[in-house]
Amino acid sequence: MKPKRKSDSLIVLRGRESRPHGEAMSRKPIFLRKHKLHSVAVREPLFNERNDFFMVTGLERIAAKARSEKSAQFTSLTHHLTKERMLGNLKQIPKNTSVGTDGVNRDDCVKYFLENHENVINSIHNKGYKAPPVRRVYIPKPGKSEKRPIGVPTILDRALQRTVSEVLSNIYEQDFLNCSFGGRPQKSAHNALCTLDNYLGRAKVNWVYEADLKNFFGSLNHTWVLKFLEHRVKDPRIISLIRRWLKAGVMENGELKSSEVGTPQGGSISVLLSNIYLHYVLDLWFEKVVKPKMKGECYLIRYLDDFIVLFQREDDLKRFVEVLPKRLSKFDLLLEPEKTKHFAFGRFEKDKGKLNNDKRKPVIKFLGFSIYTYFKIGKFVVEFKTESKRLARSLQKLKEKLRLIKHIPLAAQAIELSSILRGHFNYYGLGGNSESIKKFHHEAIKYWRKTLSDRSQNGRVKWERMDKYIEIFSIPDAKLKIPYSKMSEYVVL
Repeated sequence: MKPKRKSDSLIVLRGRESRPHGEAMSRKPIFLRKHKLHSVAVREPLFNERNDFFMVTGLERIAAKARSEKSAQFTSLTHHLTKERMLGNLKQIPKNTSVGTDGVNRDDCVKYFLENHENVINSIHNKGYKAPPVRRVYIPKPGKSEKRPIGVPTILDRALQRTVSEVLSNIYEQDFLNCSFGGRPQKSAHNALCTLDNYLGRAKVNWVYEADLKNFFGSLNHTWVLKFLEHRVKDPRIISLIRRWLKAGVMENGELKSSEVGTPQGGSISVLLSNIYLHYVLDLWFEKVVKPKMKGECYLIRYLDDFIVLFQREDDLKRFVEVLPKRLSKFDLLLEPEKTKHFAFGRFEKDKGKLNNDKRKPVIKFLGFSIYTYFKIGKFVVEFKTESKRLARSLQKLKEKLRLIKHIPLAAQAIELSSILRGHFNYYGLGGNSESIKKFHHEAIKYWRKTLSDRSQNGRVKWERMDKYIEIFSIPDAKLKIPYSKMSEYVVL
């Protein structure tokens, strides 16, 4: 028997030996390189396997302690902000990402960090890290003339935020309730929607309360943020770092503006801080205070700052509507009047509609979907459809993209179109939404045909040829990602 050598425990193959026999090294086609397009994302090596093992083990120990000791406070976390973890998060940031106020791109940032990582990490340990201000940009709000402010951190600061968020998430994921979705692992929009479908179809739900918080990210009270954070985190270096991020300020049109309230929407740490804030303000309050006082069933589903509350009894709903604004105002939060409403919804909605003097069928609008209910052969059915405004906006973006790329090679166009279609179907392909995604697919192919006809010297491209293009380039068909039969797998209770 061959004796085991020390090097046998970990063998890393490189070059040709690391590929299966007969497999050639993949190379991006010429037309993709020429037009700066992409087909498959290539992941860069992050760090070696041995360091990865020890880093994951350290975070697992934090999670295990937070899970077993609900009142435990963590006084030493900064040593988990390692060079390897930061470099991994830095390399996961796309190369073409927007730059911050320093104007440094991703590749230059990686070089800088490799040369100066000791100074960066030491500044965190010594509480000397100076958080750079974020660059303020505005993006259009869906269906509105006003724009939403977004903060763009520097790329190095973004990687540090991701690293801190990664460490803290191992603590707070043990505390967050199952009613909280968004910015969390295995708590996506699909999980929230399937959980809502489960409650509507199986629980005693007769009333729905839809709510949205007004300027939520811009309204976070810094004092409350740090108080909530200190329930679990007592490492002064982490607290100092987050305080500096909150106070970093915003750079807009060359002018630095101080930030005494709120957190810029766009940074990785902002999502975690918002979930921590609403965990204490809304989720725990609803679970520990509201639910025990209700006479019937009630359920909360929150996705970041959008939330829906389901009630069995109308009197419970009225009590909640009365006390919620008082609770939120205590923490400097307000409801958005235009997006906040309540109505009868569920199996007995038809009878309650007469009391509401509303002849229209009630509809829940949540996370880009319009949610309807009806009876089919005596069975109560919950159906999801793409919101009409979202569908129109998605088609408009698709048409703009096809106009921009109509002069590039046909194969490259097909790749871009397929990517857009897959993204749309992956999100909106929910049970009952076949009609909407088929409409999107049909309009997409129809407009692609128009752009090809515009550049053709032989006149309008015939549908027979389009059918061949669809087959040759494997344009994805409209298919539900999560049909009714699989929605139960995404439910979080």
